[in-house]
Amino acid sequence: MNSSKNDQLREWDRAHYWHSFTPMAGYEPLVIARAEGSTLYDVDGNAYLDAASSMWCAALGHGHPRINAAIVEQLGKMAHCTSLGMGADIAVRLAKRLADLAPGDLQHVFYSSDGSSAVEVAMKQALQYWRQCDSPRTNKTKYLAFGQAYHGDTIGATALGGIGRYHDAFAPVLCEVIRVAAPDSRSAKSSPLPGGEGEMARALSDVRTVLESQADTIAAIVVEPRVQCAAGMLMHPPGFLAGLRKLCDEYDVLLVADEIAVGLGRTGKLFACNHEDVTPDFLCLGKHLTAGYLPMAVTITTPRVYNAFLNREPTDDNTFWHGHTHSGNALAAAAAMATLDEFESGLMDELPAKIAHLNKRWREIATSPRVKHSRQCGMIAAINLHEPKGQAIASYALERGVWLRGRDDLVYVMPPLNIDATDLDRILDVVAAALQKI
Repeated sequence: MNSSKNDQLREWDRAHYWHSFTPMAGYEPLVIARAEGSTLYDVDGNAYLDAASSMWCAALGHGHPRINAAIVEQLGKMAHCTSLGMGADIAVRLAKRLADLAPGDLQHVFYSSDGSSAVEVAMKQALQYWRQCDSPRTNKTKYLAFGQAYHGDTIGATALGGIGRYHDAFAPVLCEVIRVAAPDSRSAKSSPLPGGEGEMARALSDVRTVLESQADTIAAIVVEPRVQCAAGMLMHPPGFLAGLRKLCDEYDVLLVADEIAVGLGRTGKLFACNHEDVTPDFLCLGKHLTAGYLPMAVTITTPRVYNAFLNREPTDDNTFWHGHTHSGNALAAAAAMATLDEFESGLMDELPAKIAHLNKRWREIATSPRVKHSRQCGMIAAINLHEPKGQAIASYALERGVWLRGRDDLVYVMPPLNIDATDLDRILDVVAAALQKI
């Protein structure tokens, strides 16, 4: 494509494309024409290593041959059929596969189109469950969520969120959410554990205090297991999720695990809940589910919840009256099946060595006097800086062919899980150089 056409594309980008989470007044167009492996290429042919996995979803990079082939094969059969009263055969197989892989007795898969929608499904199912379970509790209409939480941008998911710039403007239309400060590793003074045992005890004590007085009004606790990504890679201490599960059992509250960003390999295990052998009442997956290829998310729940939605008498109306046009889309299901094939054909076995290498290099980076706090969980590594140079570091990296999402005093890397060692080291070299030179 010649330079004049590229300039026109950039002008159209400025004039017509309203970008997600982007202050448009200062937006500088970056128009991507193609992608391969861990690399994005703009319309001018410049290459950029995708150090944020295209906002955490490109689990297998770009142009993966297994996923490409699966989508093409499915396209020759059927692109889509509705999930209302029928379903694509590939979506049926995917539901069975997810039921087999999911922790504990999570067996029933409800399809939606994105992570926000999957969380919204869990919220609605939890609320309806308490109205028609064997011992109805119709006062259970609230949710408990955590400080700096991010669960999406639909109205219900927005209510759960605790990041002001994303959610405050919509307060008049949001449901009631009780919020507890999350256990934050950045608050730890001196502990060998991320977040510190004291932080975990404090957070669990705060949750218990709320439940002691309000459990009869709370339908569910909603949590991002292990890592709250949009909060600045806020990492919970080991044991916090298991502690929440025990409290939910003790006070008869449902537990929703939002693994949209952290599920399917990102933390080093297939599910973040696997680190603590926790089975939530709802498990929400997205992003990695199709390796970012096509919009698909799922909410997986247990027989306890599912059975409350069955009509046992002709006069019953326990049905979950909710759905999306593209729920259970066949092309997306084919991409998801191929992604799971890749996970199970060696990728998960390769992750420990890759995570260890990232850990070694990140510890070296963290020795810079500019670094205030460093942390890592699986294929997520983050640093906070003593001064707000995150955007400058991202600009430095972009000029050297690495795409980062710098933010104020935060720099993180969250690359594709299958990134090769050379590309990973190049990303880390650029971060290290930026800390020296910015």
